[in-house]
Amino acid sequence: MGVRIKSTGISRDTDTFSIVELSGRAARRAMENAGVQPGQVGVLINAGIFRDSNTVEPAVSALIQKAAGIGLDYVKEDPRSFSFDLMNAGSGVLNAVQVAQAVLATGSTEHVLIVSGDTHPSLERSAGDSEFPYATAGAALLLEFTDEPDGFGRVHTVAGTGTPVVESYVDVATMGDKGRGLMTVERDADFEDRLLAVASDAARKALADADREHATIALIASTPAPGFPERLAAELGLAADAVRTPDLSQGDPHTAALPLAYDAAVQDDSLNAFSHVLFVAAGAGPSAAAVLYRLPAVVGALA
Repeated sequence: MGVRIKSTGISRDTDTFSIVELSGRAARRAMENAGVQPGQVGVLINAGIFRDSNTVEPAVSALIQKAAGIGLDYVKEDPRSFSFDLMNAGSGVLNAVQVAQAVLATGSTEHVLIVSGDTHPSLERSAGDSEFPYATAGAALLLEFTDEPDGFGRVHTVAGTGTPVVESYVDVATMGDKGRGLMTVERDADFEDRLLAVASDAARKALADADREHATIALIASTPAPGFPERLAAELGLAADAVRTPDLSQGDPHTAALPLAYDAAVQDDSLNAFSHVLFVAAGAGPSAAAVLYRLPAVVGALA
């Protein structure tokens, strides 16, 4: 018994740079792909970090919930739903999986919807660059409880030591009235190596849950730098051809990297040779999270 991915949804549409709209579209597509109605989603968790115009209030999750059409009726007999932001840099999606496991285990809702994605606060571009390396994209994972052995195992987390490797902030002292559309991102020179260290630590903890003699494992990891998942695979002794990555042509999709990569792998049937996916996320702190996901017998039958 556990929690599994029922469906995925993504949005890299080019008619808008709004992460509220893109995440809302991804959420709607995930529900449509699964034949699930909005009233069947009891909880929506937003793991995105960089948002439209540096919005602080209200919670961006509430705006995405509205864009997704979830919980918009207020009649007493209507199904209840709520949403919240869960922000932990690149690890947020797996932290949201932890929360979803706890919620779904109670039987209080049929589905939990995790959305993630980032955009430049100016809403004027989608591709990352040296100053703001993150690509605009929205992604969603629709999760359900199952009596089958499929699904997520225990999420393992690791917190590194020392100063943060990545810092993002609005410099209000110098930005004047332009702060709603600007963001400063600073990364240490050794940020990739420090993220690799915590990611490897978390991944090894997750791999300890597996029967390595019988498990065939694909790797889906954060993409803070080109080749990061491949470096992680080498550290873990996994084959390079076990790595699955999202489209990185526009830069790092950051919080959306894991669901984008999983969706792409399902769409091209490239997980059929594997029994498990090792999801590994890392960022900022430095911190990392990892979990082993047991695939259904027919990959793509649910997602």
